[in-house]
Order: sequence, then C-alpha cells, then structure tokens
Amino acid sequence: MTMNFLNPVTTQTWTNGRHAVRCVKVIQETWDVRTFCFMAEQPVLFFFKPGQFVTLELEIDGEPIMRSYTISSSPSVPYSFSITVKRVPGGKVSNWLHDNLKLGDELAVHGPVGNFNAIDYPADKILMLSGGVGITPLMSMARWFFDTNSAVDIEFVHSARTPRDIIFHRELEHIFSRIPEFKLHIVCEHSDELGEAWAGFRGYLSQQMLELMAPDFLEREIFCCGPTPYMNAVKNLLKNNGFDMSHYHEESFGATPVEVQEEVLEHAEQAEAEAEEFDAADLISVEFSTTGKSVRIQPGETVHSAAAKLGLHIPKACGMGICGTCRVPLASGQVDMEHNGGITDEDVAEGYILSCCSKPLGDVVVEY
Repeated sequence: MTMNFLNPVTTQTWTNGRHAVRCVKVIQETWDVRTFCFMAEQPVLFFFKPGQFVTLELEIDGEPIMRSYTISSSPSVPYSFSITVKRVPGGKVSNWLHDNLKLGDELAVHGPVGNFNAIDYPADKILMLSGGVGITPLMSMARWFFDTNSAVDIEFVHSARTPRDIIFHRELEHIFSRIPEFKLHIVCEHSDELGEAWAGFRGYLSQQMLELMAPDFLEREIFCCGPTPYMNAVKNLLKNNGFDMSHYHEESFGATPVEVQEEVLEHAEQAEAEAEEFDAADLISVEFSTTGKSVRIQPGETVHSAAAKLGLHIPKACGMGICGTCRVPLASGQVDMEHNGGITDEDVAEGYILSCCSKPLGDVVVEY
C-alpha cells in the first residue's frame, strides 16, 4: 500500500448503495466458521454503525442470489470490513462462500443498513447476549467500544455448543483482560465431546447463571443475537422478571418465526379477498422495456411484485426500501415510493426508483 492510497482528497466515505469490493483476507475462526475481509479498489472509509449488515450480490450455479451478513469488524478499522460466516448443513450461500470465495475475488455488496446497532441506543451499562454465530454484530460493538476507549460498563455473555465452537475466543479474552469495566462470560452447552476440558459455565443460559454473571441485568441496555429459540428464551426470562423491553434489542439469526409466517398467510388471504373486489378497468399496466414483458396489476401492488409475476428477478434484500438493492430506472409514468433512505435524491432526480417500495400511480414503463 502506498501513501497515495490514503490521500484524503481521493478517499471516499461509504454510503448506502452498491459497491465493488475485493476479498483481501480469509481467517479460519473455528472448524466451521470463517471471516472474510474486504477492501475497495479505490480507497473507501467503511464507516457504519456497529451491528449493521451488508448484502452480498452473488451468482451461484448461474443463479443470482442476494444474502445479508452482519459486519463483524469495527468501523474503528476504517479501510476494510469483514463478515463472519458459519458453514451450515444444506446452507447454499454459506457453504459456497466457504468452498469458493478466496483471496483476490471481487463481488458487489449493498449497504450498510440495519437498526440493530450500538450507536442509536447509547447507554452507560450494557449487557450483550449472543448464541453461536450470533456473536458477529456484538463483536463489532465490542471492538468499537474497545478501540474508542468508551466509558461503558459491558457484561458480554456468549453461549457456544462446545469449547471448540467459541468464535473469536482469543480476541475476546484479550479485549476483556485490558479494561476492568468489560467482563466476559462464556457458556458451553456441551464440554465432554472429544475430551475437551472446560472449567466455565455449562449447559444452557439460565436465570441463575445470569444473576451470577450480571446481578444488575435488569438495569442494563440489552443487545441480543442468536438462533430464534435462544432469543425466545432470553425474552421470556426478561419478561418474567419485569424487564422494560424497550431497552431490549435483537437481531435474528434463525428461521422465520411461526407468528410471522402466520401473518404472511393472513395478508395473502386478505389480498386474495380484496382482489375479487377490483374491476378489470382498475388494473395498472407495468411494462419492463428491456425484456419486453408486461403485466397488469392491482392498485397498491409494487413494481417488484409485478416483476415477480412475470418471472423477472430484480435483486432484493431488505424489502423495506433501506438497502437500495432493488434500484431500477423508471422510463415513464409515476410511482408512490415510500422508502427508508435506500435511495439518494440524486438517483431520484435521474429517474431511479426502488422496486420493492414503489407503487405505480398509473401505467408505467421500467427499464429492466
């Protein structure tokens, strides 16, 4: 790296959108977890809020795939960012990354975005609870607090399956050995496999354990991330103790909760019932000029749903207008676009829209 690389005149600051990056390092964290480090070809200051995520734009077996991963590094190391990925049985993307992504490979990322972060919820006393690979956003936060010498009292509780599954173990011990206000607690569900020795907490996180680790846990701002059953158990424990859940924040690394699935089905049934009330004359034409396909949709449907009806795949990650992944040019017509910061005023002025949150107000033509 030359000093020209760090020239403040040419260095840019990361903004939400699509960026080309190159893999510059691969670290084997545990037997089934790897960290992938990225940099931009042109210098970029990768500033983000610790806990936020990026979306990778990949092509696997000829199929375009978007997948979101939390950033595990800290913005205090500004010229690169990292994601930490666990190999999952049957996991198409995670296994592909482990088997194929190597030094020098280039790909596109979208972001950074995410409401789960340490900046928006400042507190003097924090409790971090993580399970498995859910440690990644909390590691980003811990690294940030450590690097910036923050005056924060942190209790960090991590649950792993076995001692060999503890991600970032040596770095965690280093961080928490340097600052008295930072305290680390690790729970291993199983410690008798492969003859591994473990002198710490054993089993599953319980109220008795939590009271020993952080007796004042009800007075702390809580950040939680892990598999859905783990987070459900944490929430039940907190609620049973009268914790003010407005001070609880979570990021999910598990399957879609049953209640969400039920809500989706309910919305689908409601949409089907409403569809019967529309007259054919009320339908709106959405044309995709590049592919020459068009479809008529009901008022209130999005451009993205119109594309899906035609079998057209417009990349999408968040579905809420925050990541900017689904940006497309609007050739003609008008839309009602209720986004959440995923598109700039300049892009809008140039005729771009986010297909996931743009509802045609009349017949439209989209360049796709």
